[in-house]
Amino acid sequence: MGAFRNEPGSHRVKPAPKMPKGWLAWPPLVAGRLVQRYKRFLADVALDDGRTVTAHCPNSGSMAACCQPGQPVWLSSHDDPRRKLKFTWELIRMPGSLVGVNTLVPNRLASRAITAGCIPALAGYGPPRPEVKVDAHTRLDLMLSDGKRPDCYIEIKNCTLVEGGVALFPDARTARGRKHLETLARIKADGGRAVMLFIVQRSDADLFAPADAIDPDYGRSLRQAAAAGVEILAYDTAIDLAGIALRRPLPCRL
Repeated sequence: MGAFRNEPGSHRVKPAPKMPKGWLAWPPLVAGRLVQRYKRFLADVALDDGRTVTAHCPNSGSMAACCQPGQPVWLSSHDDPRRKLKFTWELIRMPGSLVGVNTLVPNRLASRAITAGCIPALAGYGPPRPEVKVDAHTRLDLMLSDGKRPDCYIEIKNCTLVEGGVALFPDARTARGRKHLETLARIKADGGRAVMLFIVQRSDADLFAPADAIDPDYGRSLRQAAAAGVEILAYDTAIDLAGIALRRPLPCRL
């Protein structure tokens, strides 16, 4: 990725002239420092221009490792009059890495990376199809087809918690996450291909593991899904203030 382009005091980001395949550019960013995150979806930010604004926090997790007051943060801005909040929180700088907090980013990044051939295990299919309904109550994030082999169903999770070089998911208990694993296992049992993809929106992890201390039920479900043939993939990211790209697969310790 390119050099950091937007430290506090700068307001717009220009992409580096040459970026990795499958990279996703940030929208123009506004810099500030986090005052507080509250009610899960709200964050007060003191902007570098002197204003204090309330931004939408697009992350329902605890964000225990990436919501410390006083840290540099970057927001995107939106002029849509239908929006209640003009700003969306995108990034925070933590001691070990920039961290992407927007949970919508991994789906967009995964789709772009797959299309660009950046995930060898998922290469050779047609364009990814998003938000696929698999039963009356469940959708999965992506489906891949090529007409020659079973369709491949992918659920994507955003990971921001890293402790001692280990990326951990989830950062809060998640019944919905366990339901997705059960759905993937059922797809595999019915002859399809099923993939659980964890995208770590930071660059300071060396491996991935379920966060058993936070949600032992999810860890148990993840191991059961893997034993049933669901493929478990984890990637960290190269992330700077121009954009984000998948960097490398992480070993998974289940």
